[in-house]
Amino acid sequence: MERNHREEHYVARVGWLRAAVLGANDGIVSTASLIVGVAAASGRAEVLLAGAAGLAAGALSMAAGEYVSVSSQSDTEAADVARERAEIAADPAEELRALAGIYEDRGLPPDLARQVAEALHAKDPLAAHVRDELGIFGHNEAQPLVAAGASALTFAVGAALPLAAAALAPEAQIALWVTGLSLICLALLGAVGAKAGGASLPRAVARVTFWGAVAMAVTWAVGHFFGAVI
Repeated sequence: MERNHREEHYVARVGWLRAAVLGANDGIVSTASLIVGVAAASGRAEVLLAGAAGLAAGALSMAAGEYVSVSSQSDTEAADVARERAEIAADPAEELRALAGIYEDRGLPPDLARQVAEALHAKDPLAAHVRDELGIFGHNEAQPLVAAGASALTFAVGAALPLAAAALAPEAQIALWVTGLSLICLALLGAVGAKAGGASLPRAVARVTFWGAVAMAVTWAVGHFFGAVI
């Protein structure tokens, strides 16, 4: 009996996973660092104002940055596809030879490589060249709006966590509470990212918590120093 064979690969998630993890990580780290730095020199009102401004500005900045960056990638991919289309139209025999050469380099015998290239050229030569010559696949094709939306949303969610901690914590312990909660959230984010991407969980957790702790420590030191000076 014929069965449909369909596998779920982690690489199919890279289009949104990278943007989502980056957005959430930046939301937690940047907002927590901002709050901790301001808390070292100010009261709750200033902390909440700075945190809310950081959330709004950061989410929009992440969305704009991701959109511009991924749009540039998309433009480059589109230009390469257009160029490949023109080359196929201008010299299909040479493009067929080049495609067969790619398959030979991957280990196919010359005759079989030629047969595969001819079969793919007969069906959809552009798709074959885009996939095997340019290395552009459906799962890694640039999607600017998806990346921008994922970054903005996850940044806002990540930033809301330390902001909530700052609002609920005793004023004298805002920095301590925000730091502790943020490190816990970063560890959870690292675990979720590792699970979704099939990566090593201890390594993912360690790297996000380490750099988050460094960022908050440096920002606290800066806020404490300038608060004492000013």
